[in-house]
Amino acid sequence: MTALTTVLRQHAEDQYATELEALIASDTRQRPPRWKMSPWAVSTYLLGGKLENGVEISAKYIGNPRVIEIAVATLATDRALLLLGVPGTAKSWVSEHLAAAISGDSTLVVQGTAGTGEEAMRYGWNYAQLLSKGPSLEAVVASPVMRAMREGKIARVEELTRIAGEVQDSLISILSEKVLPIAELDDEVQAQKGFNIIATANDRDRGVNELSSALKRRFNTVVLPPPRTADEEVRIVQTRVASMGRALELPGELPALEEIRRIVTVFRELREGLTADGKVKIKAPTASMSTAEAISVITHGMSLAAHFGDGVLRGADLAAGMVGAIVKDPVQDRVVMLEYLETVVKERDGWKDLYRACRDVMA
Repeated sequence: MTALTTVLRQHAEDQYATELEALIASDTRQRPPRWKMSPWAVSTYLLGGKLENGVEISAKYIGNPRVIEIAVATLATDRALLLLGVPGTAKSWVSEHLAAAISGDSTLVVQGTAGTGEEAMRYGWNYAQLLSKGPSLEAVVASPVMRAMREGKIARVEELTRIAGEVQDSLISILSEKVLPIAELDDEVQAQKGFNIIATANDRDRGVNELSSALKRRFNTVVLPPPRTADEEVRIVQTRVASMGRALELPGELPALEEIRRIVTVFRELREGLTADGKVKIKAPTASMSTAEAISVITHGMSLAAHFGDGVLRGADLAAGMVGAIVKDPVQDRVVMLEYLETVVKERDGWKDLYRACRDVMA
């Protein structure tokens, strides 16, 4: 068994290597400099489809195809791309797959946090080299952004709005001049053709630092919306749960469509503050109730069913994960959850098992 098959989570370019190779081999359209495939092929890789040679390309993004086409077209210019959306709308997922398809490398990532410093965006120093030889190119520790500039690849900046404003603005000169100065050496790194940046951000979470207007102007912003319909969200969850089940080698059965639909219905109703039939208004919890959370709840339930049950996902396996995803504030969210259970779940045909399991967890 190779090291690649034993890692917990493969990079997109490794997990979908067969699809990428098939697309590259069949792609006869014009490619921008240093791109592994044409914009059409990148879009096909994200949206899925069937090639002329019969190879099936799985859909990585389920939603409005125009969103992906606009994102890909942006990256084919000198404008950087900002993927904006509420938590759980697949911003990081899309970012990773775009980088994998365009550059064949999705690993040039800056993970944004409150502690991310300017050296993560620009460069740092190897202090042993600095003390022994003084300032030199050998002592420079290149950031993912600097490496992407040198190699003509896509760099990813995750959760840009979690990074402090002064660190965010270190991107302005890079995006404007396509140059990263190394002032200590009176030198610079010029971006090679193929270089660009994909950033992700949301403006509804806590700990957000607003982007400066100067930085905003240097991005083309594409908003990734939540799934439009319940059927679309069910399909997203079903696809991702199946993929994660294989990656984690869970021994149980894949969940029945009806169980996925129940969780998606719960999350959509709490997110929108209204039951699916539009008859009952519901208080919203403090949690985001995103598609990503729904995927996590079902994967957790699969693990419970596989290791402590008969392998078949049921309401009792979903309850703990569901309550944990919804009740983030032990006071406010608990009231919301109990009210939802009594007024909606208890009264719904075929949901009594889920109601009883959730009440047992909250007892």
